[in-house]
Amino acid sequence: MSGLAAAVKSQVEIVPFDGPLGAEVRGVDLAQGITADDFAIIEQAWNDHLVLILRNQKISDEDLMAFSEFWGELDPPAPNPYGKQMHPKYAVINVISNIVQDGQPQGILGAGEAVWHADLTYIDTPPKAAILHSLEIPDDGGNTYFANMYAAYEALSDDMKKRIEGVKAVHDCSHNSAGQLRRGYEEITDVRKTPGAHHPLVRTNPRDGRKCLFLGRRPYSYLAGFEVEESEKLLDQLWAHASRPEFAWGHEWALDDVLIWNNLSVLHRRDPFDPDSRRRMHRTQIKGNEVISCPARAGRPAVRRQIQNRERRVIIDRAAFRILGINTDV
Repeated sequence: MSGLAAAVKSQVEIVPFDGPLGAEVRGVDLAQGITADDFAIIEQAWNDHLVLILRNQKISDEDLMAFSEFWGELDPPAPNPYGKQMHPKYAVINVISNIVQDGQPQGILGAGEAVWHADLTYIDTPPKAAILHSLEIPDDGGNTYFANMYAAYEALSDDMKKRIEGVKAVHDCSHNSAGQLRRGYEEITDVRKTPGAHHPLVRTNPRDGRKCLFLGRRPYSYLAGFEVEESEKLLDQLWAHASRPEFAWGHEWALDDVLIWNNLSVLHRRDPFDPDSRRRMHRTQIKGNEVISCPARAGRPAVRRQIQNRERRVIIDRAAFRILGINTDV
């Protein structure tokens, strides 16, 4: 049965992992739907454990979207290097895959490593959550890891906490988490000119006042107002600390896993895998409502709009060139 209208027969059970974050949600069949009371239990577990796994969820894309909508308004995917919608039907579902069909990529991020990052932190209000549903997985590799940024902040020395309080980092919007350059951007040669939102290194959770590191992604990051050498040194220190094994938990995927994580409180990364194997995930993300950085200045469009406009200009320019008979695909 599709949708979330039907009552769930099994009682929701939360089983925390023996580690710095993560829990399994049992007693839920998303294809049969959940109740508001069930969701309240799941949401509280998400707040407490930051990453949740629901196993053996044989669901449709409609079920995925319906479950996602419990969390809030769905946020469209970020622009990708190919300049096209990846899901054939639903714009709010992104396809994470290395599969190529008739010479055309069927998803983004390929088969390489995706380095430690949080999603879309280059905009003023990043997504609060992301949800992944595994449809095809390789025999080996492609595991996903998460790191608890509350634990990472709490483990900092008092001197380091004082040093980074109030410091803002620039979050690069020109590349994705696989290091691919987005359309309409040039490679960065000076990190002081990195495009993207400015966010404090320390985020305070407005719900409970807890503090966590908020780092985004290491490549092309820059601490606003710092000398480049000083910025690089401090960022390297923070990233080496944040990615320590004691803050992390790794997930080995099985078919029909559904994974939900708190995008504002964890980092995640992905192992590479055999490019000749197939990996396909459908992903949704939930629009954030927490402005972490300073609002955009009057007269300056938000970063997301800048990216969309760049994408639109590239498409228009290519169309014009084709009319003139100029090949833009070389």
